[in-house]
Amino acid sequence: MEQPKSAPKYRRVYDALEQAIRGGRWQPGARLPSEAELVGQFGASRITVGRAVRDLQRAGLVERRAGSGTYVKARSAAAGALSFGLLIPDLGETEIFEPICRGMMASPLAREHALVWGSEAGIAGAGPPESKAERAWRLCQQYIERRVAGVFFAPLELAPDKDAVNRRIGDALDAAGIPVVLLDRTILPFPGRGRHDLVGIDNRRAGYVMTEHLLGVGARRLAFVALGNAAATVDAREAGYREALYRAGIAPEPGLVARLDPEHAASVRALMAAERPDGIVCANDWTAARLMHTLLALGYAVPVDVRLVGIDDLEYARLLPVPLTTYRQPTRQIGDVALAVMLDRVARRDLPTRDVLLGGKLIVRRSSRAEG
Repeated sequence: MEQPKSAPKYRRVYDALEQAIRGGRWQPGARLPSEAELVGQFGASRITVGRAVRDLQRAGLVERRAGSGTYVKARSAAAGALSFGLLIPDLGETEIFEPICRGMMASPLAREHALVWGSEAGIAGAGPPESKAERAWRLCQQYIERRVAGVFFAPLELAPDKDAVNRRIGDALDAAGIPVVLLDRTILPFPGRGRHDLVGIDNRRAGYVMTEHLLGVGARRLAFVALGNAAATVDAREAGYREALYRAGIAPEPGLVARLDPEHAASVRALMAAERPDGIVCANDWTAARLMHTLLALGYAVPVDVRLVGIDDLEYARLLPVPLTTYRQPTRQIGDVALAVMLDRVARRDLPTRDVLLGGKLIVRRSSRAEG
């Protein structure tokens, strides 16, 4: 199917070459035009053409021979579809993961492969409902039994035993020889790293950008608010918050860093009364949305009394009572890149462990602006 004009240039090049291969223009064993010839044919840059050809190679449609060129692979070699498991305990609760999964499925690399969601059904009559940790472990076992080619894993958060659960899952997949690509967050808290590739955003930069923004609009007593037992990404965002304050010559105050339930009015009231923040960096939009409702119920005006920002740019961020300033995650691109990283890992088990961190974008809305 022809891509719309808004599609990235490399996708249009990829689709044209894929259609030519599948349509028989180039038979198995045939040599594709050189990259220089393709640059002239498509009016694209060498970087764009190179990416499209690399994606064809990852999809199993072509092979590149050193010093010779790029050749169409035999159908039997190109038809080896792989199945990858999705192990995302927070799917349906943390909204960034659904568009990440859509990004994987929309990738041109996904056409030869399958994403497996696993079975969420418990065992009838087997007792009380499963916890999130139990469901995650059961899905891990399912994927090992099915011998999937790889697993995309978003480690569990907001549970006291999350580190032990995540380590158990990672160790089990490693023991089974199944490659793992982590989405958004690491298995181990900093400074632990683990053995698995990671695709997400630069969370320290996100925390820095949002803090710098509040400083730039005049806030000086900035708080950082997050839930307890959060993922390592929250620690990185807090580090960025602290770094931005240091850069501005402001010493972070312990009382302004709060791990609390943003819907617990007494906790929020105590923070506001004791620390008097005029700006709050929330670890994510989920926290910011609930904190905003609590602040408004307590009689604080956003942004007149306190400016508020989040991170993620979820669907509802612009629909809150005061539209939320936030840091947009490129979720679909994260999914696209994660699939490419997985295919690289399957093909090359000896590659060094990688963090692939994508840039986000500051989205300014009324929650951080002065009224006027």
